[in-house]
Amino acid sequence: MKKYFKYFLYGLIYLILIFVFAIMFIVTTKADIIKPNNGIEPYQVVKIQLRSLKNNDDPFKNAGIEQTWEFAHPNNKKFTGPLERFKTLLTSESYKMLLNHIDHNIVEVKTTDSLASYEVTILGGEKKYYKFRWMVEKYNSDGPLKDCWLTTAVSQPVSLGSSI
Repeated sequence: MKKYFKYFLYGLIYLILIFVFAIMFIVTTKADIIKPNNGIEPYQVVKIQLRSLKNNDDPFKNAGIEQTWEFAHPNNKKFTGPLERFKTLLTSESYKMLLNHIDHNIVEVKTTDSLASYEVTILGGEKKYYKFRWMVEKYNSDGPLKDCWLTTAVSQPVSLGSSI
């Protein structure tokens, strides 16, 4: 009987350790932010940004904003940055409907070798539609961002009314 109790305790301790390590791993794991690279097409840039903003706090608070920031063109970052200022901008009245929105639709307006323009429609959390113009440009300067598509501008939202 003592032998079974001993194995039971070892098994229980083993399960508790696995459980503790699993929780530690899950809590400390931060999903990797997708970094710009020259293999990502302009439509994909907009899609990555919108999907991230749709689930802004997954896997951590403001992860969507940080992902969106990664694909901001350096010229855009001069006006909207640093990151903390960008977070404030996206949580402001003008752009907060992008955060945790219900759905989005991306329509290509025009694409050239170096510029792409999209009309983005967002269904915000309050069940209202908004339209944006999303501009993406290929970065031409030397460095790690060379030939990467990056967001240069997002228009102010145009309210399209309620979905109800």
